[in-house]
Amino acid sequence: MTNHLYQGDLPGDLELGPIVAIDCETMGLIPRRDRLCVVQLSGGDGHAHLVQIAQGQTSAPNLERILTNPDVLKLFHYGRFDIAAMYNALGALTAPVYCTKIASKMVRTYTDRHGLKNLTQELIGVDISKQQQSSDWGAPNLTKAQIDYAASDVLHLHKLREVLNVRLEREGRVQLAQACFDFLPTRALLDLEGWSDTDIFAHA
Repeated sequence: MTNHLYQGDLPGDLELGPIVAIDCETMGLIPRRDRLCVVQLSGGDGHAHLVQIAQGQTSAPNLERILTNPDVLKLFHYGRFDIAAMYNALGALTAPVYCTKIASKMVRTYTDRHGLKNLTQELIGVDISKQQQSSDWGAPNLTKAQIDYAASDVLHLHKLREVLNVRLEREGRVQLAQACFDFLPTRALLDLEGWSDTDIFAHA
Protein backbone atom coordinates (compact mmCIF):
# COMPACT_ATOMS: atom_id res chain seq x y z
CA MET A 1 0.00 0.00 0.00
CA THR A 2 1.31 3.43 -0.98
CA ASN A 3 -0.10 6.83 -0.08
CA HIS A 4 0.52 9.58 -2.64
CA LEU A 5 0.17 13.23 -1.62
CA TYR A 6 -0.40 15.99 -4.20
CA GLN A 7 -0.80 19.75 -3.94
CA GLY A 8 -3.84 21.39 -5.52
CA ASP A 9 -4.93 18.66 -7.92
CA LEU A 10 -4.42 15.11 -9.12
CA PRO A 11 -1.85 14.39 -11.85
CA GLY A 12 -3.40 14.66 -15.29
CA ASP A 13 -2.33 11.16 -16.29
CA LEU A 14 -3.65 9.37 -13.20
CA GLU A 15 -6.19 6.67 -14.01
CA LEU A 16 -8.17 5.25 -11.08
CA GLY A 17 -10.61 3.04 -12.98
CA PRO A 18 -14.40 2.86 -13.23
CA ILE A 19 -15.09 2.81 -9.47
CA VAL A 20 -13.34 5.34 -7.24
CA ALA A 21 -13.61 5.64 -3.46
CA ILE A 22 -13.58 9.26 -2.25
CA ASP A 23 -13.54 10.99 1.12
CA CYS A 24 -12.86 14.53 2.35
CA GLU A 25 -11.26 16.21 5.31
CA THR A 26 -12.47 19.68 6.24
CA MET A 27 -12.01 22.21 9.02
CA GLY A 28 -15.37 21.26 10.51
CA LEU A 29 -18.75 19.72 9.81
CA ILE A 30 -20.59 22.64 8.19
CA PRO A 31 -19.81 22.64 4.44
CA ARG A 32 -20.75 26.27 3.83
CA ARG A 33 -18.55 27.45 6.73
CA ASP A 34 -15.70 24.98 7.04
CA ARG A 35 -13.24 24.86 4.17
CA LEU A 36 -12.27 21.77 2.23
CA CYS A 37 -8.69 20.76 3.07
CA VAL A 38 -8.01 17.28 1.69
CA VAL A 39 -9.68 14.98 -0.82
CA GLN A 40 -8.53 11.37 -0.79
CA LEU A 41 -9.23 8.80 -3.50
CA SER A 42 -8.57 5.13 -4.21
CA GLY A 43 -9.22 2.95 -7.21
CA GLY A 44 -9.53 -0.12 -5.00
CA ASP A 45 -5.98 -1.32 -5.62
CA GLY A 46 -4.68 -0.68 -2.11
CA HIS A 47 -3.20 2.72 -2.98
CA ALA A 48 -4.53 6.09 -1.85
CA HIS A 49 -4.13 9.45 -3.58
CA LEU A 50 -4.51 12.56 -1.41
CA VAL A 51 -4.98 16.09 -2.72
CA GLN A 52 -4.35 19.03 -0.42
CA ILE A 53 -6.71 21.87 -1.30
CA ALA A 54 -5.20 25.31 -0.62
CA GLN A 55 -7.09 27.98 1.26
CA GLY A 56 -9.07 29.99 -1.28
CA GLN A 57 -8.64 27.39 -4.04
CA THR A 58 -11.75 27.11 -6.22
CA SER A 59 -10.70 24.72 -8.96
CA ALA A 60 -8.99 21.35 -9.38
CA PRO A 61 -9.65 20.32 -13.00
CA ASN A 62 -8.33 16.76 -12.88
CA LEU A 63 -10.18 15.99 -9.66
CA GLU A 64 -13.35 17.62 -10.99
CA ARG A 65 -13.11 15.49 -14.12
CA ILE A 66 -13.45 12.36 -11.99
CA LEU A 67 -16.20 13.83 -9.81
CA THR A 68 -18.40 14.67 -12.79
CA ASN A 69 -17.55 11.74 -15.09
CA PRO A 70 -20.83 9.84 -15.71
CA ASP A 71 -18.87 6.65 -16.42
CA VAL A 72 -17.09 6.62 -13.05
CA LEU A 73 -18.98 5.48 -9.95
CA LYS A 74 -17.87 7.37 -6.85
CA LEU A 75 -17.99 5.49 -3.53
CA PHE A 76 -18.50 7.36 -0.27
CA HIS A 77 -19.23 6.71 3.36
CA TYR A 78 -21.72 9.45 4.25
CA GLY A 79 -21.50 10.97 0.80
CA ARG A 80 -24.05 13.61 1.69
CA PHE A 81 -21.36 15.63 3.48
CA ASP A 82 -18.49 15.03 1.07
CA ILE A 83 -20.55 15.87 -2.01
CA ALA A 84 -21.67 19.14 -0.41
CA ALA A 85 -18.16 20.05 0.75
CA MET A 86 -16.62 19.50 -2.68
CA TYR A 87 -19.42 21.30 -4.50
CA ASN A 88 -19.15 24.24 -2.12
CA ALA A 89 -15.40 24.49 -2.67
CA LEU A 90 -14.98 23.53 -6.31
CA GLY A 91 -18.40 23.93 -7.91
CA ALA A 92 -18.39 20.35 -9.20
CA LEU A 93 -21.42 18.21 -8.40
CA THR A 94 -20.42 14.57 -7.92
CA ALA A 95 -22.39 11.85 -9.73
CA PRO A 96 -23.07 8.97 -10.02
CA VAL A 97 -22.50 7.91 -6.42
CA TYR A 98 -22.81 5.03 -3.97
CA CYS A 99 -22.91 5.51 -0.19
CA THR A 100 -21.93 2.70 2.17
CA LYS A 101 -23.65 4.41 5.11
CA ILE A 102 -26.98 4.48 3.28
CA ALA A 103 -26.55 0.87 2.19
CA SER A 104 -25.68 -0.11 5.75
CA LYS A 105 -28.79 1.57 7.14
CA MET A 106 -30.92 -0.31 4.64
CA VAL A 107 -29.55 -3.79 5.39
CA ARG A 108 -28.11 -3.62 8.93
CA THR A 109 -31.43 -2.70 10.53
CA TYR A 110 -30.47 -4.75 13.60
CA THR A 111 -28.10 -1.97 14.76
CA ASP A 112 -27.80 1.79 14.92
CA ARG A 113 -24.01 1.69 14.52
CA HIS A 114 -23.26 2.63 10.92
CA GLY A 115 -19.90 4.36 11.23
CA LEU A 116 -17.09 3.33 8.92
CA LYS A 117 -15.18 1.74 11.79
CA ASN A 118 -18.25 -0.36 12.68
CA LEU A 119 -18.69 -1.49 9.08
CA THR A 120 -15.09 -2.48 8.48
CA GLN A 121 -14.97 -4.41 11.74
CA GLU A 122 -18.17 -6.37 11.17
CA LEU A 123 -18.24 -6.86 7.42
CA ILE A 124 -14.60 -7.33 6.41
CA GLY A 125 -12.78 -7.91 9.70
CA VAL A 126 -10.61 -4.78 9.48
CA ASP A 127 -10.01 -2.48 12.45
CA ILE A 128 -9.28 1.10 11.42
CA SER A 129 -8.12 3.88 13.71
CA LYS A 130 -10.13 7.07 14.17
CA GLN A 131 -7.55 8.90 16.31
CA GLN A 132 -6.94 11.63 13.72
CA GLN A 133 -10.63 12.30 13.06
CA SER A 134 -10.45 15.55 15.04
CA SER A 135 -7.31 17.08 13.60
CA ASP A 136 -6.08 20.31 12.03
CA TRP A 137 -6.53 19.39 8.39
CA GLY A 138 -5.79 22.96 7.34
CA ALA A 139 -2.16 22.71 8.44
CA PRO A 140 0.30 23.32 5.57
CA ASN A 141 2.14 20.07 6.29
CA LEU A 142 0.19 16.90 7.08
CA THR A 143 1.67 14.40 9.49
CA LYS A 144 2.17 10.77 8.58
CA ALA A 145 -0.60 9.90 11.05
CA GLN A 146 -2.99 12.26 9.26
CA ILE A 147 -2.07 10.85 5.85
CA ASP A 148 -2.51 7.26 7.04
CA TYR A 149 -5.85 8.12 8.62
CA ALA A 150 -7.15 9.85 5.49
CA ALA A 151 -6.07 6.90 3.37
CA SER A 152 -7.85 4.40 5.61
CA ASP A 153 -11.15 6.15 4.90
CA VAL A 154 -11.05 5.13 1.22
CA LEU A 155 -9.02 1.92 1.09
CA HIS A 156 -11.86 -0.37 2.19
CA LEU A 157 -14.93 1.10 0.47
CA HIS A 158 -14.73 -1.16 -2.61
CA LYS A 159 -14.83 -4.29 -0.47
CA LEU A 160 -17.60 -2.89 1.72
CA ARG A 161 -19.69 -2.16 -1.37
CA GLU A 162 -19.34 -5.77 -2.49
CA VAL A 163 -20.54 -7.12 0.85
CA LEU A 164 -23.35 -4.59 1.15
CA ASN A 165 -24.54 -5.29 -2.39
CA VAL A 166 -24.96 -8.97 -1.53
CA ARG A 167 -27.14 -7.99 1.42
CA LEU A 168 -29.14 -5.44 -0.57
CA GLU A 169 -29.88 -8.17 -3.12
CA ARG A 170 -30.79 -10.66 -0.40
CA GLU A 171 -33.21 -8.23 1.26
CA GLY A 172 -34.77 -7.06 -2.01
CA ARG A 173 -33.66 -3.44 -1.59
CA VAL A 174 -31.33 -2.88 -4.54
CA GLN A 175 -33.67 -0.58 -6.46
CA LEU A 176 -34.64 1.40 -3.37
CA ALA A 177 -30.99 1.88 -2.45
CA GLN A 178 -30.17 2.99 -6.00
CA ALA A 179 -32.92 5.59 -5.85
CA CYS A 180 -31.38 6.94 -2.64
CA PHE A 181 -27.93 7.08 -4.23
CA ASP A 182 -29.33 8.92 -7.25
CA PHE A 183 -30.95 11.51 -4.97
CA LEU A 184 -27.82 12.06 -2.86
CA PRO A 185 -26.32 14.92 -4.93
CA THR A 186 -29.65 16.76 -4.69
CA ARG A 187 -29.73 16.10 -0.94
CA ALA A 188 -26.28 17.71 -0.68
CA LEU A 189 -27.48 20.76 -2.61
CA LEU A 190 -30.48 21.07 -0.28
CA ASP A 191 -28.07 21.09 2.67
CA LEU A 192 -26.05 23.90 1.14
CA GLU A 193 -29.21 25.89 0.40
CA GLY A 194 -30.35 25.76 4.04
CA TRP A 195 -32.60 22.69 4.27
CA SER A 196 -30.15 20.49 6.18
CA ASP A 197 -32.44 20.01 9.19
CA THR A 198 -35.80 20.19 7.42
CA ASP A 199 -37.67 17.15 6.13
CA ILE A 200 -39.23 18.59 3.01
CA PHE A 201 -41.28 15.42 2.62
CA ALA A 202 -42.94 15.81 6.01
CA HIS A 203 -46.57 16.95 6.24
CA ALA A 204 -45.87 19.70 8.77
